[in-house]
Amino acid sequence: MSMRPKKRSLTLNGHRTSVSLEDEFWAAFKKIADEQNTPLNALAAQIDKERGIDLGLASAIRLYILKYYQDKLKS
Repeated sequence: MSMRPKKRSLTLNGHRTSVSLEDEFWAAFKKIADEQNTPLNALAAQIDKERGIDLGLASAIRLYILKYYQDKLKS
């Protein structure tokens, strides 16, 4: 288990960017994208579009993952 975030590269709307995520969050993010049959970059772009101006992309991704699994537990 890696405690330190690693920089990961993404392409959002044709622009390269990076986020720092722990291995476990990155794996969960990829799994969610696979479950939704959505390319990882497209899911990241969706999250980026919906996040607030005061929230960083990595934090927005972590919160998306949390909400996704909370919603799964409810159903």
